[in-house]
Amino acid sequence: MKYLLNAQAGDLAQLVGLTHKHFIFILQPGGEFQSHRGVLKHDDLIGKPWGSQVFSHTGAPFYLLQPSMSDVLNELPRSTQILYPKDIGYILIQMGISEGQTVLEAGTGSGSMTIAMATAVGPQGRVISYEKTPDTQNLARKNLERVGLASRVTFKLRDIQEGFDETEADAFFLDVQNPFDYLEHVRAALKPGGFFGSLMPTFNQVEKVLYALKKNNFAFVEVCELILRYYKTNPARLRPTDRMVAHTGFLVFGRRIEFTDDDPRGAALSKEIVGIEEERE
Repeated sequence: MKYLLNAQAGDLAQLVGLTHKHFIFILQPGGEFQSHRGVLKHDDLIGKPWGSQVFSHTGAPFYLLQPSMSDVLNELPRSTQILYPKDIGYILIQMGISEGQTVLEAGTGSGSMTIAMATAVGPQGRVISYEKTPDTQNLARKNLERVGLASRVTFKLRDIQEGFDETEADAFFLDVQNPFDYLEHVRAALKPGGFFGSLMPTFNQVEKVLYALKKNNFAFVEVCELILRYYKTNPARLRPTDRMVAHTGFLVFGRRIEFTDDDPRGAALSKEIVGIEEERE
């Protein structure tokens, strides 16, 4: 998304009403935004400074804004559980996903992580996304088209038991029910030193992934979860809101490493997983 001073044709726009209800759409010459609060012509919005107050034909007020990535992701049409912005932002930073990279994911879902990665890699980068369910992939593709990022993504319809076509990817995010079954394929798709990341809801999955990472020579492994608490914004009565975004999943990260057989210290590093007892060895 471009961040200029004024709204331009092709920009993703957000109209926010006084009750904070908001609507997201692409500005198109000749287009119209219609709601129960009236109609606004896109031509009347194009060229206006972001942050301007605008009015429908019935006089209903809105603010014209560019949506944040969080706004876009929270409003995505979905057929599966999406990743939350609190997790996505940390994943992008932790996995070093940035401009010009080639990034893989498996388990496209509704496309929330795909959108975030496509934004991060920029127009010169590439996201390759594997999904085995046609209807799910079609929805993700429409969501990417809706925000103007489909050109940065290659969609592949395949059961990932067959492995991946790519090698030397910069990073790989794995979002499937049994990620521990595919780490050999993930390793083959990553460049040496490449980043691995996954999110899973249960301890049982995490334990299996940790052993699979050890088996497939990943190191620098980390496990964490992120908990988000909002606060009421009344300065006279500042306190937490009644609800919070607590456990959404465990995040697991690691790096593909290479070591030589003549140095046992390198091999030991690949086996090192903090917090895992070695009693099963």
